[in-house]
Amino acid sequence: MKVSLVQKKHVLGDKEANLGIIKDTVKQNDSDLYIFPELFLTGYRLRDRLWDEAEQIPGHSTDKIVELAEEEQTSIIFGMPEKIGRSGRLKNSAVLVNPEGDIDVYRKTYLPNFGPFEEMRYFGPDDNIPVFDTQFGKLGMVICYDIFFPELTKAMALKGADFLVCISASPSISKKFFETVLPARAIETTAFIFYANLLGREENFTFWGGDRVISPTGMEVARGPIYEEDVLTVEIDLEDLDRARKGRPVLNDTRAEVMYGSADSIFID
Repeated sequence: MKVSLVQKKHVLGDKEANLGIIKDTVKQNDSDLYIFPELFLTGYRLRDRLWDEAEQIPGHSTDKIVELAEEEQTSIIFGMPEKIGRSGRLKNSAVLVNPEGDIDVYRKTYLPNFGPFEEMRYFGPDDNIPVFDTQFGKLGMVICYDIFFPELTKAMALKGADFLVCISASPSISKKFFETVLPARAIETTAFIFYANLLGREENFTFWGGDRVISPTGMEVARGPIYEEDVLTVEIDLEDLDRARKGRPVLNDTRAEVMYGSADSIFID
């Protein structure tokens, strides 16, 4: 299984330019799965322009990605603002398109609304925790701040996820937190972690890139450079999953009554 994590500079507010970057990247490489960052279709700091740039799924942009995935016989993950039905409600969404042109969507669960982040002004949170069947195995997707909540990735692993993809728009002020948390999520779930982060500058945000692949034992398989464009391509040995889960059976040993129990069983006075 060959995976490419893409950290390339996007164009804020120019969907056609960013679709072109996706197309050129896929056509110039040869991987089974391409992963682009959070809100790569539009950029992150669009503010009130999000309502104009958001699209329904399926829609114009996902149609373009479907055409590309079918033509190149590959899978593509990317982030976009999604407009839900006629209500115009927005979701911060991760889209997975497979070689047959099927579309799966994960919508961000945890929206940061502190310091420089104001996602709850624009997006609504979602509470679905889907796991998707792929030609490689079961795959779960999370978006940026989601990765700080271990109950989310653990729930996906308990649903059978072998791979956890985190697409991100992390500015440099958050770099040390992601570098610490990503290996922990891999160890807790004995799943591969693929982290794809935005690159470049938007207003006062500098996105640091730093894509990386973490093994099911928490070891770093590969990492992309900091503040530089790159396509990080990695060959994944699927047997690492079996070895990790036999060696440290955290999923089998997870106790549902603790994880999903009442508040009384979790909190101590």
